[in-house]
Amino acid sequence: MSTFLNLLVYGLADGAILALAALGFVLIYKATSVINFAQGEFLLVGAYMFYTAFVVLGLPLVAAVLVGVVVATLIGVLVERFILRPMIGEDPISIIMVTIGLSMLLKALVQMFYGTSPKSQPAILPRSSVEFLGATVPLNRLLVILIAAVVLTAFTIFFRRSRHGIAMRAVADDQQAAMTMGISVRRIFALAWVLAAVSALIAGVLLADISAVDQNLAGFGLMVFPVVILGGLDSVPGTIVGGLIIGLLTQFVSGYQDPGLATVVPYVVLVLILLVRPYGLFGETRIERV
Repeated sequence: MSTFLNLLVYGLADGAILALAALGFVLIYKATSVINFAQGEFLLVGAYMFYTAFVVLGLPLVAAVLVGVVVATLIGVLVERFILRPMIGEDPISIIMVTIGLSMLLKALVQMFYGTSPKSQPAILPRSSVEFLGATVPLNRLLVILIAAVVLTAFTIFFRRSRHGIAMRAVADDQQAAMTMGISVRRIFALAWVLAAVSALIAGVLLADISAVDQNLAGFGLMVFPVVILGGLDSVPGTIVGGLIIGLLTQFVSGYQDPGLATVVPYVVLVLILLVRPYGLFGETRIERV
């Protein structure tokens, strides 16, 4: 029972971080129809930007978070303005290749400035443990679940209640109709990239705190793709469900079977869901007649 509860908590924490990272992927796809293969590197850059502000510059925690948010916002705006906007109307394969090139560029820049060795960072979340149903579980993992839940709830309220959130949903549904209503599609595109970068920053900071600040963070970000395929490319609730499923599945396979097998399982799920339900659990099914 103790092992099960520990794996459950670890899986929920990993799933919550995956949901945050996948949220940015879905936002970009819904608003711009661009499949962003650089989402994992956004997570990597976010973690290193926070490390720079918090450790290298010695800023307080709140100030370091604000610096990270500002940098993530600038990255999102610059990528949309100077890399993706000139590609509007181009072949989708060309845009995909641009995002792949962007991922390589971001990873290379991180290696250039920080090297490839892991960086040490003071713990943000407490390292103590708590007793839960007879099992000892790490407090920082529980707090990761709580923080991710708060952030995901805030994003959900933003999409449903705020003017910009409603505008993003309108652009996602029909760009031409949104333009006739006076909505700036280009601004919504930029906002989607900014929110994707900010959600990746939060995911990267949480992941770095419970693991380490190193290049493997981008590898964790690769699991965004099984998450969004499972949940649905255009479904925000699907990212939450998909992230939790992948996180739990990975931890349970690692704990009860083989850790090596656990790294393969998310991609097995990806292949299976593409074969059985290519639009995902919550994705919108579209039928196109040509």
